[in-house]
Amino acid sequence: MKRTRLIFALFTVLMLTSAFTMRKTVTVFMIGDSTMANKDTTGGKQERGWGMMLQQYFKEDVVVDNHAVNGRSSKSFIDEGRWDAVLAKMKPGDYVIIQFGHNDEKPAADRHTDPGTTFDANLRRFVQESRAKGGIPILCNAVVRRNFYRQVDSSVDDESLRNTTYEDEKVNSDTLIDTHGAYLISPKNVAKELDVPFIDANRVTHDLEQHLGIEGSRKLHMWFRPGEHPSVPKGRKDNTHYNIYGATVVAGLLADEIAHQVPALKKKMDIKKIKKLKRKLK
Repeated sequence: MKRTRLIFALFTVLMLTSAFTMRKTVTVFMIGDSTMANKDTTGGKQERGWGMMLQQYFKEDVVVDNHAVNGRSSKSFIDEGRWDAVLAKMKPGDYVIIQFGHNDEKPAADRHTDPGTTFDANLRRFVQESRAKGGIPILCNAVVRRNFYRQVDSSVDDESLRNTTYEDEKVNSDTLIDTHGAYLISPKNVAKELDVPFIDANRVTHDLEQHLGIEGSRKLHMWFRPGEHPSVPKGRKDNTHYNIYGATVVAGLLADEIAHQVPALKKKMDIKKIKKLKRKLK
């Protein structure tokens, strides 16, 4: 009888501990485009999205669930049912980091939205539907494109940059030239309107790339000379997508910004690791 009671007591403690652990675990969902997305790492491929590298800056009680996908805008992410899939998994107390803009500005009808109207409406939907599930939304604007050329070529599709090969760079500016325009303002406006934490990812990445300069900022991106890496034997010239180093750095700096804007998440972050990263960048 005593043995049975002891087993029952141990079982009860185990169940209560498991339930407490489950309640303590928080999921941070991520929705966005290729600058955030998970990438194919087979064959030594070097491209990474910053969302892919974010987990390392959190403690064990946080799980990063990255749903960002190459080439998606706020419109196509919804239309393809990807947002519904995230909502189906979301539990009260979970977070969702929202970052679009790179592809919303593209002219293709299946992706294009307009800042101030359709883009803002999609961002509001992400916020309101997250909250309806008990989730906590965080709005980001788009990370900067590495562009030191005053005449911006808006016809270039970010996804096509994976097919580029190395070539000399056209530069006629010492400072980064913005390519996103009003698409940077919409997330900030919606965040203010709906009282949502706002992460100025464009400012953070702009300051990083400007600090590194024209030559140094290449090290963040899929910029490789012919023969420099076996995964891109002909080289590559890509000012949008990050390599392993770039995505790791950007993830760390954005984690630092999230810690400032969302104090509840700061408690769940590896702040020492973030500070170490920032010291290395000085």
